[in-house]
Amino acid sequence: MRWRGHGRPDPSDVHEHLAFLHAATVRIGGDLELTQVMTSLCETAVPRVADLAATYLYETVLTDGEPPESPGAPADGVLCKVARHAAPDGDARRTVRALPGKVAVSELTGPFAASVGSGQLVMWPDPSPDGTGSRDQDDVGCLLPAARSGSLVVVPLRAGRHLLGFALLLRSAGRPGFDETAVLTATLMADQAALGAHKALLYQREARVADALQRSMLPKHPPRLPGVEIAYRYLPGNPAAQVGGDWFDAVPLPGSRVALIVGDVMGHGVHSAATMGQLRTAVRTLAALDPPPDQVLRHLDQLFEETVGQAGEQFLATCVYCVYDPVARRCAIANAGHVPPVFAYADGRTELVPVPAGVPLGVGNVAFETIEVPAPDGTLIALCTDGLVESRDQDITEGLDELRESLAKVSDPPDDLCENVLRALRTGEREDDVALLIARFDGIPSASVANWIMRPHAQAARHVRGLIANTLTGWGLEDQIDAASLLATELVTNAIRYTTRPITMRLLRTETLLCEVTDDDHHLPVLCEPGDDDEAGRGIYLVDRLSSRWGASHTAAGKAVWFELAL
Repeated sequence: MRWRGHGRPDPSDVHEHLAFLHAATVRIGGDLELTQVMTSLCETAVPRVADLAATYLYETVLTDGEPPESPGAPADGVLCKVARHAAPDGDARRTVRALPGKVAVSELTGPFAASVGSGQLVMWPDPSPDGTGSRDQDDVGCLLPAARSGSLVVVPLRAGRHLLGFALLLRSAGRPGFDETAVLTATLMADQAALGAHKALLYQREARVADALQRSMLPKHPPRLPGVEIAYRYLPGNPAAQVGGDWFDAVPLPGSRVALIVGDVMGHGVHSAATMGQLRTAVRTLAALDPPPDQVLRHLDQLFEETVGQAGEQFLATCVYCVYDPVARRCAIANAGHVPPVFAYADGRTELVPVPAGVPLGVGNVAFETIEVPAPDGTLIALCTDGLVESRDQDITEGLDELRESLAKVSDPPDDLCENVLRALRTGEREDDVALLIARFDGIPSASVANWIMRPHAQAARHVRGLIANTLTGWGLEDQIDAASLLATELVTNAIRYTTRPITMRLLRTETLLCEVTDDDHHLPVLCEPGDDDEAGRGIYLVDRLSSRWGASHTAAGKAVWFELAL
């Protein structure tokens, strides 16, 4: 820097130097990847500040994302070279090539040992009045065996009280040594790099927490259900983008039905993953109540608005909710601003399911719509997040076309199809998360289903035993006749008490025996333990005690009460 008379620096030089510091600070602090932060420090320092720059960080910082536990330098620590840069000509190029990749703290000597031990900036040769000014090669030989002359500054990289490592800056012989301005510049740049490294470590830690949180809340294995085969995949996106809020689920419902769900919370990080977990838990809870898909999304929208909105978070989420009935061979689907499902039929045809797009969850005060579509045996459905079908280089229409083409081999198992789809759509090149669920609908044979409609009079309950006995005998389930007859009679008797319209009873044989009774009364039964003198309430109490599981849910016309017996 040039100086005018009376010890004042030239204003143009000051302006130029400040501009350099600003540009260096922006570059060094503008990345969230640890290695890139260190690389930016080295590349901005050369050649303006030094002819050679390198950074060493503790191995634990790189492997665990954590600084050493003690504020000082651990005696058994290992420092790893993270970045280096040198001027293209002269000794600096030869010197930088000789830098070791790793060095133990116990092996450090000279200015390196002094800086790491004290946590302070150290210069070589020592310019202080009481310094020796020694240029003994042994003083720097542990890291710079090729440096026989020149000047060196070792600057600690600190994150709060913790020492992350150090940066070394070397000026070759023939260039003036580090003056006060150069040392201050090097210190400011190193401090900015340490702050950037600390920010990158926090970012990485949050990414790990978000990833662990998300993976812990996603289902590990699809449920095995009659009439449907399910497979799914989740792939994290570009690590620099952090974990997103993609999720999927398959929830068994009464009557051997299944709810298939895929959703996406917009954004990345812990908050998105936590919000995803809230939504997935809410969906499973709502699914257990068995409302229509549009009502599930309506309740989700209210929950999202109340929890996320009141917390001041600016999130939106999308979700598609599909219920497959293997007896009726139909799907009921509702959509909240999500990627539409794709159907692939046994004859090779594919189509986007024409479900209304809806609006994302979190918009509030909107109605969703359920559509019902046939799902013949052999039909595939693919539900995915936009990370699969949309990228910077591909719009969503092109991606959906590729998805449809990749589902052409409908006879392949869904698990294989998931792999085929991920390969075909080049998911390894995408930055966003990907969630994919594929299910094949095979239905339940009509020979395993029996239905009756009966008028609500006292004789109906007496007929139930005969209907049950004849059906189960034909199915070879004679050992289930007594229990099934007793519990079915209780459900029918309870329905007769509260309805004036016809009652429906259905038996379904799969891996379990299901009995379902529907009527037009909207009041769900409540389980309670009857007292010795109570006459009411014993029917549901018996159902609870003798069945493997039971439940009740609202229907459009009333309610359905069901129980299952293990086979």
